[in-house]
This record gives sequence, structure tokens and C-alpha cells, in this order.
Amino acid sequence: MHCWKTINVQKQYGHDRLILLSIMSMLAVFSVFYIALNVFRHGPVTDKLFPLFIIVLLMIYPIHKVLHFLPLIHAKRKIQFQLNIHYKVIPTVKMHVAEPVRKSHYITSLLVPFFLLNSGLVIGAMEFSSYRHYFALLLAFHCGLCLVDLLYVKHLVKAPKKALIEENEKGFQILVPLH
Repeated sequence: MHCWKTINVQKQYGHDRLILLSIMSMLAVFSVFYIALNVFRHGPVTDKLFPLFIIVLLMIYPIHKVLHFLPLIHAKRKIQFQLNIHYKVIPTVKMHVAEPVRKSHYITSLLVPFFLLNSGLVIGAMEFSSYRHYFALLLAFHCGLCLVDLLYVKHLVKAPKKALIEENEKGFQILVPLH
């Protein structure tokens, strides 16, 4: 195996630019989704479940990280988890793949949270239209979280078909077999 390319989105785009892009995507998703919801769903909104909204908002990130694990469940010995609590309330999960994983599995792992959580939030907004503003905010927040994953997918799609993906301190390495 040899390294075809090393990808480090943090290094390539810069931390500040990623945060700015994430915030811009959150604002765009919220604006478009909330306006679209209000076109199709009428009626008043309520803030009765605000404490539940805050709890779900705090849990979006850990759930997002755990959903990355689902497509890689067959490789559970290769994956290392670390649970951290920030500011004594915000749980975060760090997942590290210790051995190379097939490109298709890794891309699937990056996309599963995007499709599963966002689908659930869109359905929730349609079903519980009194809380559509909460669902729109949650969807926007989650799309902002997914931005980095989508940038990695953008790079990985261009990699050779039989490539393996390995994480290290430099970022993600795309490994290809020697012929």
C-alpha cells in the first residue's frame, strides 16, 4: 500500500473558515427550510417544550458521532471511542478508526448521520407543525455539523475505487494497493 493523498480539512480550509462556512450553512438551511415549512404548514407555533428542545440540541452532536459508527460496526475492534464532557454539560464522542477501512464504508459512515438525522428532523417538522421552528433550528444546527463530513466526502469520492482510508495525526490518508 502507498499513500495516494492525505486529507486534512482543518488544515486545508482553516479553523476560522470552517466555522464561518458552518455558520453560513446553518443560516441558509434555517432560512430556506423554515420559509418552506411556513408555506406548507400553517398555524401558530408554540414554545411549550423549550427545555426538551435544549436537551435535544445538546444531544445532536453525540448522536451524530455515534451514527458514524453504524456502517463500521463490523470493524468494531478497529474503532476506539472516547467520551468527553465539555463545560460539565455537553457530551462529545471522539471516534478514531485504528486500521484502514474501505473507501465505500468510510463514505457511508460519513453520510449516515446526515441522512438519518436530517430525515428524522424533516419528518418531525412536518408531523409536529406547532414545533416546526424547533425542528428547523435543529436541522440547521445539524447541517452545520455535517459540513466537515461533506467536505471529506467531496475529497474521498475522487479517490481510486479500491482505496482504503486510514486516520492518523495528519488527517485522513487514502491508501491504494501497489500493482
